Amino acid sequence: MDEEYDVIVLGTGLKECILSGLLSVDGLKVLHMDRNDYYGGESTSLNLNQLWKRFRGDDKPPPHLGASRDYNIDMNPKFIMANGNLVRVLIHTDVTKYLSFKAVDGSYVFNKSKVHKVPSNDMEALKSPLMGIFEKRRARKFFIYVQNYIESDPKTHEGMDLTRVTTKELIAKYGLDDNTIDFIGHALALHRDDRYLSEPALDTVKRMKLYAESLARFQGGSPYIYPLYGLGELPQAFARLSAVYGGTYMLNKPECKVEFDDEGKVAGVTSEGETAKCKKVVCDPSYLPGKVRKVGRVARAIAIMSHPIPSTDESHSVQIILPQKQLGRKSDMYLFCCSYTHNVAPKGKFIAFVSTEAETDQPAIELKPGIDLLGPVDEIFFDIYDRFEPVNECSLDNCFISTSYDATTHFESTVDDVLNMYTLITGKVIDLSVDLSAASAAEE
Repeated sequence: MDEEYDVIVLGTGLKECILSGLLSVDGLKVLHMDRNDYYGGESTSLNLNQLWKRFRGDDKPPPHLGASRDYNIDMNPKFIMANGNLVRVLIHTDVTKYLSFKAVDGSYVFNKSKVHKVPSNDMEALKSPLMGIFEKRRARKFFIYVQNYIESDPKTHEGMDLTRVTTKELIAKYGLDDNTIDFIGHALALHRDDRYLSEPALDTVKRMKLYAESLARFQGGSPYIYPLYGLGELPQAFARLSAVYGGTYMLNKPECKVEFDDEGKVAGVTSEGETAKCKKVVCDPSYLPGKVRKVGRVARAIAIMSHPIPSTDESHSVQIILPQKQLGRKSDMYLFCCSYTHNVAPKGKFIAFVSTEAETDQPAIELKPGIDLLGPVDEIFFDIYDRFEPVNECSLDNCFISTSYDATTHFESTVDDVLNMYTLITGKVIDLSVDLSAASAAEE
């Protein structure tokens, strides 16, 4: 361990593992350590016994739930946008060869106290009760504008500069009502709250285009894919990648104390009396608590069920978004459900998550609107965790700290953080113009 490295990465959460893989591929000498004896950090996958130990202490899970090893319960479950940046990173690094993906059955939205499918084709759109017939015509005009919009071709802009026009102003031009705006902003553009309405419209248009392209990709009922055996496979796949390029992994390393020189720059990391020297440290907030601040909390419920979520067409994998306005909240609530068809539970069992940015100290009460949609549950666990973001100046101390995972049920914000960190660490922008078809072979 007493060697010198370009970068030491602390924590094997998904963000840290992607960065470790990217930096190793770039030819940097990387040492990757974790205080835990398992991969994944905050984004780990637990079997049934581990889940019980975490939430119920010494109790044992009841036998009717099936074998512990048949469960892979992700602590930060997020679906992957089929054409999104995470898939591009997976292809860019060739990690796709370690993983198998399966399309997700459907994406739904909570509107006027009912669950509706987010239409995935013209037929569904025509039949959808989300909008009346005249509203559908207005919305269609807006969707055609978005579909035809090309940032580099002013002819498609219809005289509007979307870097200046706000989303609210753009949508007003099409005369859409509040429920439609809610649906577009939260279920298609996947905004987490309503701040986007007063921000430039370009971001929302790009997000809608990504949604539509991802939906078209596998002709499925949603724009999302998810790995077989759950997300716990992802950190391990990146760990393998790093190892192929000469990176070193060490689990179960207690303390992992970051050492600084007289100027306050990183000098190395000490564990069990040995110090590994390095120029830079990459880590999650738990390894450098003095350099982060709390920015919020996530409340979540984890449920084990014996049936799909009602009103979702018997879907085995599904996301439901509950826009803030529909619940009278400051931010959205998310439902995530996966089952034995993605190999995350034994046959006949379903795992559901309800998550949101916490606004109170009582997750059970706060998450009730989402839990009410689940129907009967076999078991339910409640959890609340703090979200941190870095406050250090990384150019002065060479510490690159990731932001805690948010409440969303899709990966886009997570990958944005990784790509920003990569640029801060290396001074380079990663080129993600890859051949997306490279990931489709593993779909089924």
